[in-house]
Amino acid sequence: MTSTVPRPFEPDAVGPLLGCRVLDLSRLVSGGHCGVVLADLGADVIKIERPDGGDELRGGRIAGVAAFWTVYNRNKRSVSIDLKSAEGRDILLELVRTADALVENFRPGTLEKLGLGPEVLLQANPKLVVTRISGWGQTGPYSRMPGFGTLAEAVSGFMYRNGYADRPPAAPPTALADMIAGLYAATATVAAILHARGGGGGQTIDVSLFEPLASMMGPDALLDQLGHLPARGEGTRASSVKGVFKTSDGKWLALSAGAERIVERLFATIGEPEVLRDPRFRSYQARLDHRAEINAIIGRWVEARPSAEVLEILRGQGITIAPVLSMSDARRDPHFLAREVYVDVPGRDDEPETVAMHNVVPRMSGTPSGLRRPAPRLGEHNDEVLAEIGLSDEALRDLVARGVLGTASIEVGNV
Repeated sequence: MTSTVPRPFEPDAVGPLLGCRVLDLSRLVSGGHCGVVLADLGADVIKIERPDGGDELRGGRIAGVAAFWTVYNRNKRSVSIDLKSAEGRDILLELVRTADALVENFRPGTLEKLGLGPEVLLQANPKLVVTRISGWGQTGPYSRMPGFGTLAEAVSGFMYRNGYADRPPAAPPTALADMIAGLYAATATVAAILHARGGGGGQTIDVSLFEPLASMMGPDALLDQLGHLPARGEGTRASSVKGVFKTSDGKWLALSAGAERIVERLFATIGEPEVLRDPRFRSYQARLDHRAEINAIIGRWVEARPSAEVLEILRGQGITIAPVLSMSDARRDPHFLAREVYVDVPGRDDEPETVAMHNVVPRMSGTPSGLRRPAPRLGEHNDEVLAEIGLSDEALRDLVARGVLGTASIEVGNV
């Protein structure tokens, strides 16, 4: 079965944020993810990058491909401006007058040092939404410290819980804090734009990297207060019977029986109905306190059977179980293929002929959006975007000659 779902770019695709303009001064993953969420929903997201290299993600190449840049910056346009120059700041302020929002993720105080603090931006456009992403937030004793996603994962409680009891705390396998912060920032930006368009004024949004991830820890603060915070390796307490089990053919299956009736059906199906009469497993709380013992019972039944048989038997009884898929497995899975979860879009410059990436999410019936354009070359849209605010060809050439604007680049090997 093929893993390829070919998808050409659709320049005319529209989404629910059609007509919304966002200036994206951010870089790296948190800002990139915020911007790509807005761009995938149809906003005109314009990356404002420094002429001498642009977003650092451009230089992070794996097998010769700037993978993070390619995925997090699709559907955007790029303009390269020297914001340290007076003329560069003036150009940005002209763009601000045409925008609904501006996103940045500098260390707090940097925007102000550029002479582009929120008060300046809001004076230029009183309806503007200024979304600020930073490691520790704009206020508090840590605010001026540098902060990256790994530190946010450490302080949020996530890393303390992640991993196994007999091993050190483990970081997630993705840029989790950055992506969650970017998603929160995008959601807040849309809400603030709606407020401004509904008659309200512009405002500043303060998003740290650590607080969104702390919120994703769910009821952990309350569980800690109650003295029942799970130890590292126990996983969540949202299901009283939950685990990952290895089958006789060496595959892994994840099971989560969140409802009492599913728990009862599970143990009846594996021929162990009397287990639930044991005081250690009779109640939800008891099962949480003896998860290792109850999982050992399930594990003995699973490990005696191949994966396909376990899935057929338990799914046939309505028990919630699924295979643990690698990315390679997922890209070949019939359900993923049917829903086009991953697509192969045309590559450019030194990329492969096609580039695999996730499709636009979520799915919207009336305004489905789409993949309009690849991640831009540095300064690729200088002429196009700046002509929209009235700069002539002659003025653009002069600004390039004096280093206020960069020139469009073709990125091969390095930037």
